[in-house]
Amino acid sequence: MDIGSAALIVIDMQNGFVNHRSRHAVSAVSDLVVHWSTTGRPVVFTRYFNYPDSPYERFFQWNRLQKPPETDIVTDLEHAAAHAHTIVDKTGYTLFTPQTTDLIRQAGWTDLVFCGIATESCVLKSAADAFEHGHAPWIVTDACASDAGPDVHDAGLVVARRLIGTGQLVTAEHVVEQLAAYAGTPVLE
Repeated sequence: MDIGSAALIVIDMQNGFVNHRSRHAVSAVSDLVVHWSTTGRPVVFTRYFNYPDSPYERFFQWNRLQKPPETDIVTDLEHAAAHAHTIVDKTGYTLFTPQTTDLIRQAGWTDLVFCGIATESCVLKSAADAFEHGHAPWIVTDACASDAGPDVHDAGLVVARRLIGTGQLVTAEHVVEQLAAYAGTPVLE
C-alpha cells in the first residue's frame, strides 16, 4: 500500500444504511478516519441518493434513501465528513462518477482504500471499478459491514477476493501500521 499516493474512501456511511447489523462499522470507520487524517492524507466520503423511478425502485421496489435524515452522514462521522477532501454524491453503486474519476486522476492517487457500507454492493463495486481503472484497491475488511448482515458481508469479501485479489483485503490494524510507517511514528493503541 502506497500511503503517499493513497486516499481513504468512506462509502455511504449514512443513517439509512446503519442498522443493528451494520452499526459496528461506525466506530471502526471513525477510528480509521482519525488515524488516516493525522497523516494529512485525503479522505473522501460518498453519499448515495436514490430517486423516483430509479433502477432500485423499478427492479427492487426499494424507495429508501431519497431524503434526509436517511441520506445524512451518521452523526459520529459528520465532523470528519465536513473536513473531508470532498464528499461525492452518487446515484449508483460505484464511487466512479465522472467527477470522481477526474478528481482521482488530477490528484494522482494510485491507491484507494475502501471502508464503509455495504461490503457486497457499493464497497465491492467501487473497489472492482478501481481495479479496472488501474488503481490499487484495498478493502479494510473490519471497517466495512452490510446492512443485510454478516453473512452478506462475508459473501461480499469472497467475491472481492475473486475480483481484486486476496492480498487487497486488509485489516484496520494493517492500515494503521502502514500509516505509522508513512508518518515515521510508532503505532498508537
